[in-house]
Amino acid sequence: MESHLTIAIGCDHAGIEYKDMIKVHLEQLGYTMIDKGTYSNASVDYPDYAHPVALSVETREADMGILLCGSANGVCITANKHAGIRAALCWNAEVSSLARLHNDANIICLPARFISIEEAIQCTMTFLTTDFEGGRHQNRVSKIDCA
Repeated sequence: MESHLTIAIGCDHAGIEYKDMIKVHLEQLGYTMIDKGTYSNASVDYPDYAHPVALSVETREADMGILLCGSANGVCITANKHAGIRAALCWNAEVSSLARLHNDANIICLPARFISIEEAIQCTMTFLTTDFEGGRHQNRVSKIDCA
């Protein structure tokens, strides 16, 4: 993956600090960021931010997506309701790499309450710079969508 990619990013209140830091980090590296919110630490409902990020990737407004919430489960479940979305809950670089290599994941979901900002950035960078391996994994990925 290259740094000229467009990345949609969103979070709930638990992920706001990490979202803002990841966004700045990626912008400094040349990524184009589409910030779908939230924009404060006031309590919000994670689907209100996960759906817009997933829709951005689904419609190809964005090449990839990043979602954050406390556990990352809520945003991951929500994003995976969208056609063509393969959102992966990642908590370390190895899992992030495998999500791309084997599953062709297009949205990374990060658990802000369970990893450090350094781990979140490392997971994100691994995710964005790892290409899908294809081969034997392509057949499996092709079976994911229900439609």
